[in-house]
Amino acid sequence: MSERKTKSGTTLWVAIGAVVLIILLILWLTIADLLGDTDVAAFIPPMF
Repeated sequence: MSERKTKSGTTLWVAIGAVVLIILLILWLTIADLLGDTDVAAFIPPMF
């Protein structure tokens, strides 16, 4: 029974950690975009 509770608790912490990392990534990209400090190498120019 204790092994099942430990696994459930671990899964909960992994989910919480993933949500926190996603929020930090969104904040980081938003701030970088607002400051104009985005990676220009990732820009794909239109092919005309």
